Amino acid sequence: MKVLFLCLATLFVAVIVAISAMEDPGYVLFAVGTWTVETTLALLAVVLIASFSLLYFLIRSGMKMVAVPRDLRQWKKQRRERKAIKLLTQGLIDLAEGRWQSAEKKVIKYAESSDASLLNYLAAARAAQAQGADQRRDNYLKLAHENHPAADIAVGLTQAELQLKQNQLEQCLATLRHLQQLAPKHAQVLKVLAGLYQRLEDWEHLLEIIPLLHKRKVMKADIIDDLAQQAYLALLRKAGSFTDLSNVWSRIPAPVREKETILMMYVQRLLALGESDLAEPLLRHALHRQFSDALLMCYGKIESVEPTRQLALVESMLTEHERDAVALLTAGRLSLRCKLWGKARSYLEASVNAKPTAEAYNELGNLLERMNETEAAAECFREGLRLVPGCEQTTPIIMEPATSPAIALTNQAMQEAEMRDVIVVTNAAKPITVEGTK
Repeated sequence: MKVLFLCLATLFVAVIVAISAMEDPGYVLFAVGTWTVETTLALLAVVLIASFSLLYFLIRSGMKMVAVPRDLRQWKKQRRERKAIKLLTQGLIDLAEGRWQSAEKKVIKYAESSDASLLNYLAAARAAQAQGADQRRDNYLKLAHENHPAADIAVGLTQAELQLKQNQLEQCLATLRHLQQLAPKHAQVLKVLAGLYQRLEDWEHLLEIIPLLHKRKVMKADIIDDLAQQAYLALLRKAGSFTDLSNVWSRIPAPVREKETILMMYVQRLLALGESDLAEPLLRHALHRQFSDALLMCYGKIESVEPTRQLALVESMLTEHERDAVALLTAGRLSLRCKLWGKARSYLEASVNAKPTAEAYNELGNLLERMNETEAAAECFREGLRLVPGCEQTTPIIMEPATSPAIALTNQAMQEAEMRDVIVVTNAAKPITVEGTK
């Protein structure tokens, strides 16, 4: 549309000029020495315009001729770039579909002439590793670093990720520590480093970067807290002496100490090291704060110098949790420790009635056996064994009737011997000495 208006305007001006020239063409005289040239003004104007147009055309043509090599190089470069982008796209598709060899060939073919050569080298590194060619992978990563020195973090993270997938943990750790020196607060570097420390079970270094993980909001707060708890649990579990255990416990923040899993692990380690006097107050205060079956179960196994005090605490909790099987079992165990046989029997029977467990049946069976109630004890042991995983009776037993009194007596003797064996095996727990029923 613009060209049409321009042509119409030009035609209109030409018509006006032609009409004006026909009425008065004008007169122009040039004198150079003895030479004189005279013509009309209209003709001179036409000659000047034509000369200018010809000169302009010649100059532009000359410039284009001079620029032909440069334009040819530019065209070739653009053509290679288009091919590089096309092959990169096809290579990434092959990479996603698992055609590693084809992907590597395509993404690396025009990598040098590609504006996105960093992507080419990184994709080639992934394809090479998928084929088990670690040397080619490292070479591609080296080229990526040399051609894009400003992308150190991106190249390094890719290298660490590939090393981690290849289970090259030490090399991955070296790569990540180098990246941490370059960018101490980089969120992704910290995230991958935390995962590697967890995998290496390097709990000390993991705890060192926990504050940075929170500050940089690398992960959700609850996930970071879980990592910290896992580290503290591992350190508590590894503590081989009371001194080491105390050092680890002193490093744990107060809110984390109140976590049930942390407290349970610390108490179990104290009991294993023979420090029950320190374990009992911790669990007592924890149970005052919150009711917990796990803490109660552990509390009932502590052999303190004041078992009556322990029993009083558990009985106070039974006022609100009178049907809790664990609380009843704990009360029964502490009653046994206080030599209150009648009360212990009542609590253990109530625990079995509330929720049958192998532990409750075993404690009750041991008590009944020491009270010379062998049939009731044997029944407890049988019921307890049925609740132990792997001890369920899955094969029916069909016995032929005895053909003679001698065979019947033999079968009865074998059954009685087997029953005695079951009782002996089940009664391997700590013996209970019954002095009298209170």
